[in-house]
Amino acid sequence: MTPLSPSLVTEIGTVKLIQLGAVKREDSTGRSWRYSLAGGTTLGRGKLAVAATVDAQRINLSFATAPAAGDKDVSVTIGTGAATANDYQDGWMVVQDGTGEGRAYQIEGHGAITASTAGTFKLKDPIDTAGALAETNVDLIKNFYSGLVISVTDQDDLNAGVPNVAITNAYYGWVQTYGPCAVWMDEAVTNGNMVSAGTSVAGSLEQYDYDSGEAIVGVIAGTAGVDAEYQLVDLSIKY
Repeated sequence: MTPLSPSLVTEIGTVKLIQLGAVKREDSTGRSWRYSLAGGTTLGRGKLAVAATVDAQRINLSFATAPAAGDKDVSVTIGTGAATANDYQDGWMVVQDGTGEGRAYQIEGHGAITASTAGTFKLKDPIDTAGALAETNVDLIKNFYSGLVISVTDQDDLNAGVPNVAITNAYYGWVQTYGPCAVWMDEAVTNGNMVSAGTSVAGSLEQYDYDSGEAIVGVIAGTAGVDAEYQLVDLSIKY
């Protein structure tokens, strides 16, 4: 293994060591992990974690100052609820409609922003098309691995990974996204069958039902999945 940081996949801490979402791989087993921040509650070992729900007050926003092509500092008026400094660091500013539409810019960082006021977001890449004030066309999306929570049973979330060790709320750690991993099961599943997020028990996996609303998490590997036990799953969330 060639680590990106001094930490192991079983270590957690309160200090951010590298960018959220950074990948760690172990080629001998095909496993990979993503560096993440737990949000809300502790992420249980072997339980499926998902990205935080997008804040409705951070979508369909307006520019406070129309950005020009080449700008990397962009002023956006947020909705209700203050934003702490760098809450959206390594996340995305998406121009989803109107002038300059069709581009997602990664956010370098920002200061604390008072609710319903304008804040300056520093982008990693410059604006390529000038924006307009007359449009409500900007979404702010957090980094997918910032504020992870255990999956609920509606299957409506973005699957992130499975911790190999409990990650305390507000601590940084690694979630496994690819390769063999012990995961909590919601029902019996035949070996080799695909699995998705469970609909009865939070953080669990169940048989993939070929429903258009489900996302495949992986396949049962080695032995039939047993209800209410941790079973080996060959994860394929993201490499």
